[in-house]
Amino acid sequence: MNHKTGWGLIGASTIAREWMIAAIRSQPGNAVAAVMSSDAARGAAFAAANDITASYTSIEELLADPAVDAVYISTINELHAKQAIAAAAAGKHVLCEKPLALTLPDAHAIIDACRRAGVVLGTNHHLRNAASHRAIRALVQDGAIGQPLFARVFHAVKLPENLQGWRINSPAAGAGVILDITVHDVDTLRFILDAEPVEAIAMTPQATLAAGAIEDGVMAVLRFGNGVLAQLHDAFTVEYAGTGIEIHGSAGSIVGRNVMTQQPVGEVVLRNGKGEQLIAIEHGNLYERSLAAFDAAIRGAGAPAASGADGLRSLAGALAVLESARSGCSVAVAAA
Repeated sequence: MNHKTGWGLIGASTIAREWMIAAIRSQPGNAVAAVMSSDAARGAAFAAANDITASYTSIEELLADPAVDAVYISTINELHAKQAIAAAAAGKHVLCEKPLALTLPDAHAIIDACRRAGVVLGTNHHLRNAASHRAIRALVQDGAIGQPLFARVFHAVKLPENLQGWRINSPAAGAGVILDITVHDVDTLRFILDAEPVEAIAMTPQATLAAGAIEDGVMAVLRFGNGVLAQLHDAFTVEYAGTGIEIHGSAGSIVGRNVMTQQPVGEVVLRNGKGEQLIAIEHGNLYERSLAAFDAAIRGAGAPAASGADGLRSLAGALAVLESARSGCSVAVAAA
C-alpha cells in the first residue's frame, strides 16, 4: 500500500491522547504529523509525550504544514465550525469530534465547505463503531423483535474531574450534558433504528455540579419518524448507574448493558417467546474501526462511520432536547 496520510491534531486533548493517536497509528500508512494547542507549553509537552514531531500554537501554522493531509478536531465545541471550515479550505480531510457544531447553520457550513473542497468529512460518533451496537442494529433490521415500539437509553455517568472545566462552566463553549452525552444517544438511536427523531420533550434537574443554568442531567423522550418512543437519561453526576440501551418491539426485546462507553465491553441479550439468548459479540477498539472507515473513505473506498450529515442530524435532535428542557414545551426536531 502506497497510500499515506499525515494527521494534524487540532487540540491537545485527553481523547486524542487516550484513544485517537493510537487509532490513527493503527492504520497502515497513517501517522500523526503535528499537534496544535493555543498553549505553547501544553502543546510542546503533548508532542514530546506522544512522539509527535511538530507542535504549533495556531491552526494556520498546522494547516500550512505539508506533512498534514487530514485533521482531527477535538477542541471545545464552539471552535469546531471555524476550525473545520479552515481545514477544508486548506484541502485537508476533516474528522471532527461531536457535536459537529453548536448550531445547524454552522454544521451546514462545515458540510458545504468540505463538499466544495472535495475533502472527506466525518463526525467522531464513536458508539456506532461498537460491536454491541452493530449487533443490536442487525437484530432490529433482521426483525428479531418484530416492529420496534420503544427504546430506553441509560447514559448517566460521573464526569471525571479532569474533563469538567468548560463542560460545566462555559455556556459559550457549548457546555452541558445534552451537547456532550445526549447527542451520542441520538446518534446511537438513529443508527440502530435507521430512523430520524421528529419531536423531543425534556426536563432537567437543579444542577449540582455545573454552574448557573448549565444542565448536568436530563431526562428526555424522543419520538422517531417510525413511531418509536425513546426515553433518555443522561447525567454528569451519577457514579454507579451503569449504562445501557434497550429496544422493545412487538415480538421481543433487546437489552444492551454497559455498552454506552468508549471501552469495547458489554453484553447484548435478546428476549422473546423462546426465552433469553446472549448474543455472541466480537469486541474491538471503537476508534480503530472509526479510523479504518475514515481512511478507506480517503482512498475512495466507502464512507466514514458517521458522516457530516450524521453529525448534523444528531445535533438537530440534541438541540431539540435542549430547547425543550429550557422552554418546558415539546419541540419539533428541525429538518436537517
